[in-house]
Formats: sequence, C-alpha cells, structure tokens
Amino acid sequence: MRATTRGRQEALPSEESRIQAVIEGRRDAAESLLTELLPRVRNLVRYLVRGDHDVDDIAQEALIAILRGLPTWRREGSFKAWSDRVVARTTFAAMRKVRDSGTEPEAEPMELTVLSEEALPDDYVFRRDMVRLMDELSDEQRHALVLHYVLEMSVPEMTEELGIPFETVRSRLRLGRANLRALYARESGTNGGAE
Repeated sequence: MRATTRGRQEALPSEESRIQAVIEGRRDAAESLLTELLPRVRNLVRYLVRGDHDVDDIAQEALIAILRGLPTWRREGSFKAWSDRVVARTTFAAMRKVRDSGTEPEAEPMELTVLSEEALPDDYVFRRDMVRLMDELSDEQRHALVLHYVLEMSVPEMTEELGIPFETVRSRLRLGRANLRALYARESGTNGGAE
C-alpha cells in the first residue's frame, strides 16, 4: 500500500462534492465513500496490528470515526492522508484498550490483506509477505515503520502523533529497518544488506 503524496493538495472537485454529500447525510454518498475506503482502511489496520484477530472490528470503528469526523476535515491536505491518520489514531486507541484490559487476543491464522483494484498481484504477494514479517517486530518498531513508510509521516509528525521524543522515533525506525531486513534475509536465505 502506498499513501498519497504528501503536501497541501486540494480535494478533487468530485471528491469534494461527494464528501459534502456525506456530510449532508446522503446515504448513497456515504456508502460509496466507505466502499472505496474499505480496502485502504483494512490494510492500514492490518499493518498496524499483529495478527488478524481484531482487524475487521478496528476497521469498522475507523470507518465510523471517519464518517463522524468528516465535518472537522479542514481540507488542508488530501482526504486520504487525513483518513489515514484517523485510522491510525483509532487503531492505537483500540490497541490501548486491549492492553489496558489485560487480555491479549488469541492468535488466529493469518488472513490475506484486502486487494484493492489498482494493486498488481505481485504487489499483493509482496505486501502480504511483509505484513507477515512485520508481525515478528515489536509493536513500537512496526508502528514507526508503518507511519513513516506507509503514511509518509515525517519524524517530527510521528513525534507529535505518538507522543514520544524525536530520538526515540529515529531509534525505532533504525531498529525496525534493521530487524525487518534481517527477517527478510532469513526468509529469503540471503545475507540482506548492512545499513
């Protein structure tokens, strides 16, 4: 999955009018928007959580949060970038709730990520393999990699989003990259590469 390009982009007129229709309560517009967002939302949730146990529930919560938050979107950036951040926040909140309750979800067999219309089969297989390898990383390293490389957040943005020091974010990125390379090298039977 590749996030939209960063920067201050205006929403496309058709996207803008569709979002306005959702805000005004048009059910068909909301259904269309949610149908379009579902693969992206589910994949992002899957990238952020270990295993598939709660992915669909968290994705549903995230879609609801996007709908409820639409009136607050200030149109300063792309809609997809805004919705990605809503998904990340919803996912982190759900993970905190599970952690605070003291019950860890049981491991389930790995589900395949939802294939979006524009994804090529090779991309799908590669992403599925990367998600499986990322399941072996710590949550902290996994989140840092997803926020930086999937959502294209800068280190200062990640510092603000995660509420942790700048150097901690950099360390998690460095360790996450190194560990992911080592896992990939082990999986593919190569020496990988040194950083």
